[in-house]
Amino acid sequence: MSKYENLLPRFLRYVQIETQSDPTSMTTPSTESQIEFALILKEELEALGMSDVLYNESNGFVMATLPANTEKEVPSIGFVAHLDTADFNAVDVKPQIIENYDGQSTIPLDQAGKYTLNVKDFPNLKNYKGQTLITTDGSTLLGADDKSGIAEIMTAMEILLNHPEIEHGKIKVAFGPDEEIGVGANKFDVDQFAVDFAYTMDGGPVGELQYETFNAAQADVTIHGKNVHPGTAKNTLINALTLAIEFNNALPADEVPEKTEGSEGFFHLMNLAGNPEEATFSIIIRDHDREKFAERKALVLAIQEEINRRFDEERVVIELNDNYYNMKEVIEKDMSIVELAKNAMLELGIEPLIEPVRGGTDGSKISFMGIPTPNIFAGGENMHGRFEFVALESMEKATDVIVKIAELNAK
Repeated sequence: MSKYENLLPRFLRYVQIETQSDPTSMTTPSTESQIEFALILKEELEALGMSDVLYNESNGFVMATLPANTEKEVPSIGFVAHLDTADFNAVDVKPQIIENYDGQSTIPLDQAGKYTLNVKDFPNLKNYKGQTLITTDGSTLLGADDKSGIAEIMTAMEILLNHPEIEHGKIKVAFGPDEEIGVGANKFDVDQFAVDFAYTMDGGPVGELQYETFNAAQADVTIHGKNVHPGTAKNTLINALTLAIEFNNALPADEVPEKTEGSEGFFHLMNLAGNPEEATFSIIIRDHDREKFAERKALVLAIQEEINRRFDEERVVIELNDNYYNMKEVIEKDMSIVELAKNAMLELGIEPLIEPVRGGTDGSKISFMGIPTPNIFAGGENMHGRFEFVALESMEKATDVIVKIAELNAK
């Protein structure tokens, strides 16, 4: 079915291993299942014949080295992917394979036909005529984000090991936890990885090549109310829920994910819970521009100050933390690594799609740690939900790009 015998079986095996991360956990990795998956990958790397294979218990990363097979002095490269899946049901994933998709038919996911992949809702399906699609059964996500990336890196290493005639410098791989909850790379050991530059294989459709991400922060807000019986509440009741709604409504109504695109930033209300006595909610803040990013954070604090000014004690308490920054600030200082990936795609007949990513990758943090790390497509579409799918041909092309980057780097 595939030009790479082990690519699809690897991917199918990986996605059936549950590895959802947990934002409430205080451990690294945040879930035990990610450790189990990392150890499975460690054994697989050893079986492939990779060198220096290790699992770092302090940060949850499994790493391995493919030694250079050339006497030329060439830069060392890293390839990175993440173990965890997003906040959607990932238990008992049952991938479905649709061969030779016609580019227009509706694909039923569940037996009852409640959930379907159809061209009306997902016009991107038209791009996959004649290809092999892997979908969910409608009850879970698929996990192509980022198990397609892991399968592609594994397969590329297998190709290079089996074809010593392809010259390459030192290559290192790393598979790590908790990318989906924004903390995975916090403990990444750049000295242990020790490469000149790297790529995350964590993008979407074929051709994506990204070196610009959001700057990201999160405001965790607690509102302390004063609850009394509503029948005698006049001039006494302070409703925490009402203040939470007021706070959110004070943010720009059109600067939300559902109304922005491209390089436009946003505020995103992630959750809201509570009662008149106390309410809590979280807002994530995103902007590609560092100055506008700072202005957005200042606005959140100004709303807090304005509401608190009306009361005789502090009612709105905010914990505001930066999550990651736009890796463009690092990578644009030397664009040769972007050009290398771009040229690899062009030699393979792939049109590079270089545009800002409306999100972040582990590369966002790793770049600021000292290893410039752009992001390359892994092939998945409609990530983080039941409508996720990936084409086998997309994963093959991503694998090809990894091998071609190694080859061109050695030249």
